Amino acid sequence: MSAEGLTRLYGPEMEDNAPALYEKLRAEHGGVAPVLVQGDVPAWLVLGYRENLDVTRNPTRFTRDSRLWREAHEGRVAIDNPLLPITMWQPMCAFLDGEEAKRLRSAVTDSMKRMDRRGVRRYVTRYANQLIDEFASAGHADLVADFAGILPMLVSTKLLGMADSEGPRLLDAARDMVKASETAIASNAFIIDTLRALVAEKKRKPGDDFASWLIGHESQLSDDELAEHLRLVLIASYSTTANLIANTLHMVLTDKRFRGNLAGGHMTLPDALEQVLWDAPPFTAVYGRWATGDTELAGHHIKEGDMLVLGLAAGNTDPAIRPDMSAPVHGNRSHLAFSGGPHECPGQDIGRAIADTGIDALLARLPDLRLAVDEDKVRWRTSLLSRDLVALPVAFTPLDPAVVGDAGRVAHHTEPSAQQSRLPVPVPDAAAPARTGRQSWWQSVLRWIRGA
Repeated sequence: MSAEGLTRLYGPEMEDNAPALYEKLRAEHGGVAPVLVQGDVPAWLVLGYRENLDVTRNPTRFTRDSRLWREAHEGRVAIDNPLLPITMWQPMCAFLDGEEAKRLRSAVTDSMKRMDRRGVRRYVTRYANQLIDEFASAGHADLVADFAGILPMLVSTKLLGMADSEGPRLLDAARDMVKASETAIASNAFIIDTLRALVAEKKRKPGDDFASWLIGHESQLSDDELAEHLRLVLIASYSTTANLIANTLHMVLTDKRFRGNLAGGHMTLPDALEQVLWDAPPFTAVYGRWATGDTELAGHHIKEGDMLVLGLAAGNTDPAIRPDMSAPVHGNRSHLAFSGGPHECPGQDIGRAIADTGIDALLARLPDLRLAVDEDKVRWRTSLLSRDLVALPVAFTPLDPAVVGDAGRVAHHTEPSAQQSRLPVPVPDAAAPARTGRQSWWQSVLRWIRGA
């Protein structure tokens, strides 16, 4: 595949308006388009819904084993290419197919099944209320920096069996890695080193946590396999859930379809989450799949060793399956947000539970939550894997400091019903006083996370 004249999946055009770029490529090439990824490496972007399913469901034609990547074999992928942390072959189920992949994936899925869903929701409620306590008396907040961007990492590190103090540095490293920054490789190494230390600790002193269950699984994962699978779970759960929370809150606050339905009381929070998974999936793309031999896809000749990028966001908006984008999709889980086939995300229900419970806790305590800026002032950042909100500034009626903190957590520490929770209808703006409140250990952790 010649690189001449190909569209880049990075840079200004992608960052300014990714959806428009997807539609331009669809109009020019159909369900699959030749593109350039980081380092001007040729690849194929899968745009069509059916084509995405074809690729994900046929591992004998399109494998997850990146050792087949021809461009890498022929020396056209630099050793500092930011794609390497997410494409370089590693000893884990996400980079294998067949029996070995089943062995490794079963260790992950069986360990996830041991998680107590009520326990997960209790952790989420606890951490969500601790975060809310920090801004509840101020009357204003940034729901990306102060809530959505922090909550999933706090919950994930707890579920893995790590101390609360591990969260801040892992959060910084995870954010850096998924942005494909110049320091992404160093951030990836820090995460791996931290998880290797966790494996060693849990081998000495097992606990009632995901890391210990993974270590004790009958599949008998090696230390390398354990660290890589813990990394996979940590990064995937953090990245997808943080985006899902932020995107759902954004749509609740800005989308007229939600306001109309909410006014009539017909939309549950799970309905809202599912709509977001269609319209603004947490991962917009997945790198990648590799052709196991010369083949055809959507009329294009794919050569052995070519890389394919799954266009999850593009597939979800394919006119062939969604001719009317304004039509609601409540109850329809056939979106591509969690990929598909044998590598479909095994933790999607846990991610939904974290997002659902966290948002429910936020809206229950701040029922008049509203956007604090004009909708067109909300900014987005397109990264390697996702389209992220830069900030989501909101205002609300401040809570009395007397009911914030331990008293507030006791008053609001009830487990929400994922099926019956309703979202509040936004109300007109009110003046927001300056931030006030106590200086606590929790605030020092938050300052660390935000780099203050």
